[in-house]
Amino acid sequence: MDSQGRIAFDVDGQNDPANPADPTAEDPFIFVRDYTPAGSDPAAAEAETAPVEPVVPPRPPVPEAATSAAPEPAEAAPETPASAPADAEAVFAAAEAPVAPSRPVKPPKQPKAPREPRPQGWFWRRLAILGGADGAILDRVPSEQPRFVQMFFVLAGTALVSALSMLFALTTGVQVLVWIAVPLAVVWALLIFNLDRFLTSTMRSTRSVWRLLGLALPRVLMAAIIGFVVAEPIVLQAFHNDIAREVTATNLVQAQSDQKAVATGPEKKALDAASQRLADLQNQASTGIVKGTSSDSASQKAAQDTVAKVTAQMADQQKVIDQARALYQCELTGQGAGTVPGCTGVQGDGASSTAAKSQLDQAQQTYDALAAQLRQANADLESADSSSKSATSASEAQNRQQAKDQIPTAEQAYKTALDAYNARAADVAGTNAGAVGLLSQISALDRLSAKEPVLGFAHWLIAALFFMIELLPVIVKVLTSWGDPSLYEKAEAIAKQVELDRVTSKGYRDRAAIIAEEARHRAFADAHEAETASAAAHTSESPTPAEPPTSAESPTPAESSAPSDLAATPAQVAAEPHRAQGAVSSGAASWPVPAHPGVASAHPAPGSARPAPGSAHPTSPETARV
Repeated sequence: MDSQGRIAFDVDGQNDPANPADPTAEDPFIFVRDYTPAGSDPAAAEAETAPVEPVVPPRPPVPEAATSAAPEPAEAAPETPASAPADAEAVFAAAEAPVAPSRPVKPPKQPKAPREPRPQGWFWRRLAILGGADGAILDRVPSEQPRFVQMFFVLAGTALVSALSMLFALTTGVQVLVWIAVPLAVVWALLIFNLDRFLTSTMRSTRSVWRLLGLALPRVLMAAIIGFVVAEPIVLQAFHNDIAREVTATNLVQAQSDQKAVATGPEKKALDAASQRLADLQNQASTGIVKGTSSDSASQKAAQDTVAKVTAQMADQQKVIDQARALYQCELTGQGAGTVPGCTGVQGDGASSTAAKSQLDQAQQTYDALAAQLRQANADLESADSSSKSATSASEAQNRQQAKDQIPTAEQAYKTALDAYNARAADVAGTNAGAVGLLSQISALDRLSAKEPVLGFAHWLIAALFFMIELLPVIVKVLTSWGDPSLYEKAEAIAKQVELDRVTSKGYRDRAAIIAEEARHRAFADAHEAETASAAAHTSESPTPAEPPTSAESPTPAESSAPSDLAATPAQVAAEPHRAQGAVSSGAASWPVPAHPGVASAHPAPGSARPAPGSAHPTSPETARV
């Protein structure tokens, strides 16, 4: 600071009289070499995003009194020499003595770190987060917390109703045990809570009617479907008694109809056939006669036919005799005149009575002849029976044995048919008795609503109530979404913009690091090319010892100093920034402003595209370090 109170900067490279040890006086470009552009170092970028390690506070110093109070170990007294035999006996005794096992020393228990006290209002903050808020944004606008707490209670009420609905549906409709239905109902409530929270938390305030409708309609439709599904089991539970009575009556009517179908079904027909077959075999086993066959021989059948025929003829001839006798009595006595066909009604003997008498005698003779034929037929039948008994005894024994062999199979078939019939009947009865599921209850409720209009009105009223409860979160969010954005939504938009800027800047830093790395490689390649060109030019311009240069062709100062320039190439490369800075006028304070790394090397000026010999890359400070 000068005498006028102004701050003066030394730009001539001279030492400060007040501070002779100032290192900047010797190297005025120290800021150029030490400067690293922001974003060019990947390590610096990683350090910005690395997590901050906690700072461990230093331990308090130990008081000097405590350290001085510790007793110092006394110097070991010099051992007195002892006799060799005594030492040997002591060593052997110590070796033979049993060594007691040492118990492992348990490390001391570390005291548990004290739990940090929870901040005030953490419970309501947690409820607000469950209601759809973001914790980080809510901390910035705590005045919005009550609104999200209220939304949480709305969502919790909807989830509770859905849990009760699922519990009723599982216990009354699906007939699930309670200890299985309760966890499933809790899971269902969590699903509904999460879905409603998503539907409400993704809506934003707007003043556009079409935008509001576009956001609200899909959510209302989804909530409506959930409402119908959730409301129906609760309605069924509300009318449980009436529905149970209707279901029982319907099952009884259906059971009677099914029993008729079972009585005429294939199972009943199979059972009847098996029963008849078993009865026929049992009759065959007892009589030896197969059903549908006869044990009589041909002579027996012929004799039986003759007996039957003659018996029928005799019955007819007896009727003829009775008529002839009545006519003869009428002609003799006149009794029955007018009622007996052919009677003249004249009493006494005469031609008519004589004719009637001859007719009676002829009929009697015919009857007597038939009686003789019947006696002969009976005799033939008796002889045929006696002759066929010996022939049929062997066949009857064979039929009995055959029936006894087939009876076990017939009994098994009968038992199988009976079991099938009973199973079918039990299945029909059990199906009707167990038809108490959700579908049966819904059908019964529809029939009751058709029979009793009051019950139907109550049904739809209760269903609409629980449907509205399920729609309540979405409706509340739609009603509160009309208007300007709330303070929470504004803070959320700002936080999103900050995150976007952070991601964008991180991308720019990564891109700058890639460009800087590429510039380093290009600078190294340019320096190597310049050194190669300088060495080639020096070799072609240096004179040979056999032909010394004449006075006319004496080398110029630049050519004569080419070897020294080539030898000093590394030093010139290192000192290139100093020469560049020396070109700046010393009359004004000129501080170099470093450019973006890689800009000079990636896009060199036309004059520096091919550096002069002895200069690696004068425009890039990185080249000097390379």
